[in-house]
Amino acid sequence: MSIGNSPEDDRPSIEDDQPSIEDDQPTVEDDRPSIGHALQQARIAAGLTVDEVSSSTRVRIPIVQAIEQDDFSRCGGDVYARGHIRTVARAVGLDPDPLVAQYDAGHGGRPSPTPAAPLFEAERIRPEPRRPNWTAAMVAAIVAVIGFVGFTLFSGGDGKGGQVAEGPAPEQKPGTAAPSTTKPAPPKPDPSDSAIAAVPKDKVTVKLSALDDKSWISAKSHNGKLLFDGLLLKGESKTFQDDERVDLILGNAGAIELFVNGKRVEDEFQTGQVERLSYTKGDPEVG
Repeated sequence: MSIGNSPEDDRPSIEDDQPSIEDDQPTVEDDRPSIGHALQQARIAAGLTVDEVSSSTRVRIPIVQAIEQDDFSRCGGDVYARGHIRTVARAVGLDPDPLVAQYDAGHGGRPSPTPAAPLFEAERIRPEPRRPNWTAAMVAAIVAVIGFVGFTLFSGGDGKGGQVAEGPAPEQKPGTAAPSTTKPAPPKPDPSDSAIAAVPKDKVTVKLSALDDKSWISAKSHNGKLLFDGLLLKGESKTFQDDERVDLILGNAGAIELFVNGKRVEDEFQTGQVERLSYTKGDPEVG
């Protein structure tokens, strides 16, 4: 009886020697370059530098470099990543739709759109202006007239025996109010959009509010000075002023409520849409 292993145990298995059929099957995506590589090759072919792409798209240099390395963590979320991919792709001469579809395929698909909230929700909850109480004003006027008449009757004459002035006091018809000697307070004016944000006429004033989602925004003055560059969280607001012009970039324009020189801008921006806008001291006009 043999205690050791049988020689047959040392022979290689047939299944181990045969290559897997799945290993020989080429995948379709092996031949497709990554999003970052495609954007980088297109930029190089177009003769553009990262600085030039950043300057033309207003996407910051570190974000452009990260996207070319297929690192989308610095974009601030899927919505902003799609917007940056579209912007950079157009700048280097590529069709952005296949790249965005490739991004969606690798990141769980495109989320369903969220219904936009009303552009001016504050109008619903603003309390109505208080109206003057005409009843109280009328009662006060009657009391004042009665007091004046009584003072005239009892203080007239030459001081002897409390004589009163000649002639009967004018009769008042029942139910008729005496003329008032005091003026009622004027009614308060109704609030309007222009009264919401009173702004100086010699400057351009821009107010941004994030309604139902966060949005990355960038604001510059007419001479290129950076006024703000970062995320505007849901519920937050920012106001910018300049003597001549304010330049804006909205990363998620559909989430922004925009006021320019005290007037609400009626443009309907889409969720995830990147918008570049410029405003001056005149009426709101998209630059």
